[in-house]
Amino acid sequence: MSFVEMKVPAIGESITEVTLSQWLKADGDYVELDEPICEFESDKATLEFPAEAAGTLTYVAAEGDDLEIGALVAKIDTSAAKPAAKAAPKAAATATETAAPTATAAVTNHATGHPSPAAAKILREKNVDPSSITGTGKDGRITKSDAAATSQNQPASAATSTPAVSIPAPRVAFSRNDRKEKMSRMRRTIASRLVDAKNNSAMLTTFNEADMSAIFALRKKYQEKFVEKNGIKLGFMSIFSKACAQVLMEMPSVNATLEGNDHLIYHDYVDISIAISTPTGLVVPPVKNVESLTFAEVEQTIKGLAVKAREGKLTLDEMSGGTFSITNGGVFGSMLSTPILNKPQSAILGMHNIIQRPIAVNGEVVIRPMMYLAMSYDHRVIDGSTSVTFLVKVKELLEDPVQLMMNL
Repeated sequence: MSFVEMKVPAIGESITEVTLSQWLKADGDYVELDEPICEFESDKATLEFPAEAAGTLTYVAAEGDDLEIGALVAKIDTSAAKPAAKAAPKAAATATETAAPTATAAVTNHATGHPSPAAAKILREKNVDPSSITGTGKDGRITKSDAAATSQNQPASAATSTPAVSIPAPRVAFSRNDRKEKMSRMRRTIASRLVDAKNNSAMLTTFNEADMSAIFALRKKYQEKFVEKNGIKLGFMSIFSKACAQVLMEMPSVNATLEGNDHLIYHDYVDISIAISTPTGLVVPPVKNVESLTFAEVEQTIKGLAVKAREGKLTLDEMSGGTFSITNGGVFGSMLSTPILNKPQSAILGMHNIIQRPIAVNGEVVIRPMMYLAMSYDHRVIDGSTSVTFLVKVKELLEDPVQLMMNL
């Protein structure tokens, strides 16, 4: 017998461990060269692991195991002969064709009808039975898009298949049930980094507010032409990103990162990490060289990253880097927050919801659309006066976006 050992490959510089989230082939199955045999969940993405040889698969690790880079996952017996395809007797085949001429033979394996980790989470949240879904992925696997589409159509199909008046199943009041689930690798990584940022930086937060009237007027006046020319809407994120980028180029200390305890790295570019919520957790892929991009290019880049993030298709390169972060809790209704640093970055800006509030303008009380701004920063890198000045400059650009457009 001749075996090929399948070991966890090197995935990226910062990744030292992965979780075996799902086997795609059964123990003892014959696998072909380059055929995916399992999925790994890393800190940043879910990756398929292809077979390095053809032969019979033997499990060494189990689903849910945490494996270091180089750890043994499985063995493939390359001396095993490929099993011959089973041919049905001709008479039986003829009888089947006569009895059911529209029936077709289905080829299945372990992946058939099984959801990917991201798809499984969506199905659990929507209370959808995976057996009711036909997967469109490799070997019939249920993909994330399959799960999303099914969850959206579920109410309509239920409405057509159930009576107009349905009696809910009786439930036991005052349930005391508990459920224990292992945290996903991404959630564990997020938790570890947030605790590290909180415990190992001199983090402070400064606040201000911005009158969004001028931005509303700008978007209302030019939105139609902007969409006609660029095929995408002018949103708040590109305006905030460009405003921050302009001030960051003027104040490089806010754009700096701390290396060790005695070196600062200054950047002559601005890569802004945008916080994106996904079914598996929060990711912050950077939009690179924001200072050199147009508003339309920023919007298109953010949209592309958001789509790939929610489909679990971000690459390691797209997840790496960033010199400053922006998080928009306002889309979820947040009025005010103290965002946590995205290390090794030294500052993060928090956007919040826009509320019509009475404020004093030229001695008169007027109603304006106001947003609270919060910037958390590492006091080891950024002085208090610098942080306040930075936020005031950003506020001024937001309240007079013509200065931003003219780079004044």
